[in-house]
Amino acid sequence: MDIAIMIEAQNGLTWPRWQNLAAAVEDLGFAGLYRSDHFTNAQPPDMESLELWVSLTWLASHTRRIEFGPLVSPVSVRNPVLTARMASAVDDLSGGRLTLGLGAGWQEREHNTFGFDLLELKSRFDRFEEGLEVVTRLLKSDSPVSYAGKYYQLHEAALLPHPARPGGPRILVGGIGEKRTLPLVVKYADEWNAIFSPPAEFSRLNTRLDGLLKVAGRDLKSVRRSMMTGLRFGRTKKELEAKLSAHNQTVEELHQRGIVVGVGEEIKPHLAELQKTGLQRLMLQWLDLDDLKGLSALAKVVL
Repeated sequence: MDIAIMIEAQNGLTWPRWQNLAAAVEDLGFAGLYRSDHFTNAQPPDMESLELWVSLTWLASHTRRIEFGPLVSPVSVRNPVLTARMASAVDDLSGGRLTLGLGAGWQEREHNTFGFDLLELKSRFDRFEEGLEVVTRLLKSDSPVSYAGKYYQLHEAALLPHPARPGGPRILVGGIGEKRTLPLVVKYADEWNAIFSPPAEFSRLNTRLDGLLKVAGRDLKSVRRSMMTGLRFGRTKKELEAKLSAHNQTVEELHQRGIVVGVGEEIKPHLAELQKTGLQRLMLQWLDLDDLKGLSALAKVVL
């Protein structure tokens, strides 16, 4: 299991912060850097948030090693044709390091504020499936494709130039829903990204995904297993206690929610339990965008 960093970009991401974080993640040896794709927070106050694809284009050309991508980009705010075109170009620019995380959308305040139609839940996932169909057809086809859906249509459409990586960037579908999300992973994704799951729950869902892949005739190894979860990490006991008290949280409560908690090497047993479940990549949520010293301390523990 390798370790990557995930940030919530709507919590104040500016160019200096993004540039500093990218350099730190690359230099410290983390496997990747992932970010949310939100225009604003679910609750006020509103803060800075760099536009996703502009920031990823910069990242592609200013890093050499790390993998990166959105966790996740909702089809509710971007037409999947544009997403496929941008993803293909950014993946080429990076030398094949982009993971294209896609989602249905969920944040009501963001959609209402900027005039995006979120839709009710069933229709939202119907649109998401159509978006996945459009993106995968465009990225994986060497010839023009047509598609007639309720939400999206293609008429002899082709991506030119074709992606340099055969089939384009890997497609990631995030979520833990067993009725819609996991079947969509089986049908479209190269990577499944669970969220905030304790080891036992991740293991159960992972086994469920294995079963669905077998039924569909897919190789179990064709889908990478990753998870994004929260982190409360302190270099000292006092620092950790301050972080917990600031949010009125306890270690026990956070562990029940699948969040990694501890001072220094205290977090390693939790990581070891996750690794036993078959998890291949863990994206740890780093909330303080200016705390590069803390990020360095984390790297010394987990890497």
